[in-house]
Amino acid sequence: MGKGTGSFGKRRNKTHTLCVRCGRRSFHLQKSRCSACAFPAARKRKYNWSVKAIRRKTTGTGRMRYLRHVPRRFKSGFREAWKKDNTDTNHFTDVKAR
Repeated sequence: MGKGTGSFGKRRNKTHTLCVRCGRRSFHLQKSRCSACAFPAARKRKYNWSVKAIRRKTTGTGRMRYLRHVPRRFKSGFREAWKKDNTDTNHFTDVKAR
């Protein structure tokens, strides 16, 4: 049997399955390592020789559920609840004087 059509028919086992971290079908079952994000390594896989790949995965390409609200919260100094300014402190004394 040669290396061509007949050999390709024998290939029916999956080498890669879904990765838990990045969700791509890049987790190598025998190596137990994701070829896209390097899971289970602590640091995500990223190489500067592929700038376009970094651009596809960087911040802002997803939902940014937390980060998209940060600029607005920064304007108020990250204060969550607003307290009313109590500038009229002598209100009750004025009522009693009348």
